[in-house]
Order: sequence, then C-alpha cells, then structure tokens
Amino acid sequence: MPRVVVATAYGGPEVLQVVDEAPGAPGPGEVLLAVRAAGVNPVDRRIFGGGFGADPADLPLRLGFEASGVVLEAGPGAQGPLGPVAAGDEVVAFRIAGGYAEQVVVGAAACIPKPPALGWEAAGGLLLAGVTAWHTLAVAEPAAGETLLVHAASGAVGRCAVQLAVARGTRVIGTASPSRHDDLRALGAEPVAYGEGLQERVRALAPGGVDAAIDCAGTDEAIDTSLALVADRGRIVTIAAFARGAREGIRLLGGGPGADPGTAIREAARPELVRLAAEGRLVLPVQAFPLAGAAEAHRAAVAGHAGAKLVLVP
Repeated sequence: MPRVVVATAYGGPEVLQVVDEAPGAPGPGEVLLAVRAAGVNPVDRRIFGGGFGADPADLPLRLGFEASGVVLEAGPGAQGPLGPVAAGDEVVAFRIAGGYAEQVVVGAAACIPKPPALGWEAAGGLLLAGVTAWHTLAVAEPAAGETLLVHAASGAVGRCAVQLAVARGTRVIGTASPSRHDDLRALGAEPVAYGEGLQERVRALAPGGVDAAIDCAGTDEAIDTSLALVADRGRIVTIAAFARGAREGIRLLGGGPGADPGTAIREAARPELVRLAAEGRLVLPVQAFPLAGAAEAHRAAVAGHAGAKLVLVP
C-alpha cells in the first residue's frame, strides 16, 4: 500500500510519521499522481505546529502543497490549465493537498506539464516559492532601472524574486548572511548582511533610497529598513510580518491574516515559471530527503543551514 506522511499530533517535526494509506480513485476533474518529489515549505510547519488551529478532530493531518509526478489515472473531465490531463503525463502540481506521499489524488486544474529539461526534484520544489515571488513583484512593481530591496534574498522565495527582478532589468539589493553573498552575486544581486547597521549599509549602496521592497524575513529590522528607505508604502510588501505590516499600512501578501492571497495572479504564473525553470532562467538549488526523512527535513529547515530548497523523494 502506498505510504504517506501524516502529523499524528500538533507540535514539532517529531509528530510526523509515515503510514500506509490508499489514495482512492480520482473522481471527475481529478487525477491520481505518482509523486516523484514533494516540496517542503514553512507553511507545512505552521500547519502541524498548530499555527492555523489545533483541533484534535482534524488529526491526522496530510501535508504538502506542491509536487511533481506521473499521472497514473485520470478521472472524467480531467482538464488542466493547458489542456486535458491523461495517464502517463509528467506534471508539476500546485496547489494541492497531501503531497508528502507516494501517491495522491489531486485536481487536474493544479497540473502543469513538466518539460523534459526540468528534473523531478527541481519541479517538485518550484511553484510555491515561485508563485509567491511572482505575486510580490506584481504588487511591488519594480521596473527596469529601479532599485528593489529583497529581505531574506537567499531563501527560496527571495532567490526567485531576485532572479525574476534582475531579468526585467531591476537593480536588486538583497539581504543575507555573508555565507550566501557569493550566491546572490551570481544571481545578479548586490548582497548586504542583515543585522545591526543594515539601514546604513543599504543606504550606502542606494543613497537616494530604494523604489520598492519585498520582505521575506518578517523581522522588525526588515520592516524598519524598508519604511526608512522606500518613499511609497504601497510598494513595500511582506509575506511574513502580518501584524506589523498591518499597523504600518504596507501590503500583506499570502495566507496570513488580512493578506491578499493573489489567487488569480499565482495561478496564471505557473506555466511561465515552469517554462523559465526548464530553460535554466529560474534556478533553485535542491536538497532531497527520503519520504521517511520528513521530520529530518523540517529540522534542517528550522536550523537554516541547508541553503537549498528541500524536497521529499518517495
């Protein structure tokens, strides 16, 4: 019987267990997916950590919003954004539920064809970070010749935002630990270390201020620096500092309280992100863990030493 990862309680990574669970047959508009790689994301930790509620009646919890895989079976009327989805198709699937699995039933509308040039692991960890970055840029609107400040630029969302912004001709200043600065330079960004004196370091690079800022860090330091250097608060966006952002009148994006989910923007971005990744124009380094290593993967993510997008490989 296929294996899945579930959270049997609310808490830390220790609550994750591998169990046997039949996926069931796909219904109308659904497909049965044999998962090749599933992305590990911070939102998964918020779910099993109780950040969205801790009702025991909801246990055990299935996890995983993104995956790549092969369609094993398609239900009636299985239609994806780019056409019908059939058995044998290789796809990138987002947004789904329960991707931490060997097999999972998903809506065909979540499935984008996977180009042969895009590997399973890269595909499985691409779209949650990619569509989030795309959404931040759509709202902050950095243009060619302008300067964009990206906080936590070496994380998955930050790296995507850097690459997409540089491709449109925007100058990007990115905050990261010094060990990640060479990586950011390779992507075309100008790195600065976070920590005491951040505002002064950024101002030294951009004496006239910056035009827009994207906060992927959620820290007071990131918000304070953005408010000091960006004249138009409507061009400061955060995907993490929801309470502070609401008080300051900046743009809240994603799944937090009061945030704009940007559903239409994110869904429309999926085919373009897959194309860019297949062409090597959008790259996230990947570190793979076995399905049974889901707890280990989340511990590595919390420790912050991976320097890569984490995926589970059944």
